[in-house]
Amino acid sequence: MSDVSEVNAPSANAFWRSSQAKLWLSTAAILAVGMVAGGYLLGDGLTRAKAADRSVTVRGLAEREVMADLATWTIAYSATAEDLASAQASVDRDTAAIRAFFKELGFPEDELQPTGVNVSTYTGEGVTRFTVRQRMTLRSTDIARAQRAVRRQFDLVRRGVILEEGSGMAFTFTKLNGIKPEMVAEATKDARAAAEQFAKDSGTSVGGIKQATQGYFSIEARDGDGGGWGVADTPYKAVRVVTTVDFYLR
Repeated sequence: MSDVSEVNAPSANAFWRSSQAKLWLSTAAILAVGMVAGGYLLGDGLTRAKAADRSVTVRGLAEREVMADLATWTIAYSATAEDLASAQASVDRDTAAIRAFFKELGFPEDELQPTGVNVSTYTGEGVTRFTVRQRMTLRSTDIARAQRAVRRQFDLVRRGVILEEGSGMAFTFTKLNGIKPEMVAEATKDARAAAEQFAKDSGTSVGGIKQATQGYFSIEARDGDGGGWGVADTPYKAVRVVTTVDFYLR
């Protein structure tokens, strides 16, 4: 029995060492595969994250011609005399002439209202003079009639009304909210077209919107503002909006 034990003991030890080695090799192989897979997934994730972060920033423009829907004409006039009653009487005559002028043109009476009055005095060489200044404002949605009134404004001068500087017609477009959604869509479409051209040149394609900024709307005279004394506003307006859009590239 003693001889058999001595012969089998080395074999048992060798078998145990062999099993341990196989276990370590298996564990090492599993760890190696896990590290390779993890590295691949991490690298692939970083690549996809980097690709997802690629974007291009472009601007889109939308323009539209519109007709003003509100006309506002402020008429400023004054009279000076050595007594207040005379100055006021002169202003009252001008007021009557202005009302008659607009009535003849067919404007409703309530569309013309007084919007300001001022009385000042000046004393020179012992004589005090009174100046009465008044403003009348016409507000009308009849744009064609308002244009005719502007073309005939010299009739007021013929009636003795001296228009002060600052008197003039202003045309306003008040329906911006009604066209905003369509214009923003047009500007975004224009921005996408620019992004697609950029993507074509760089060998990529355009994805969804990453970020967008609408910008602001501007309403200006369609034919530009010449400025200067006596230049009337125009009812023909140009509405403009610029959007800034970031598109993903893929």
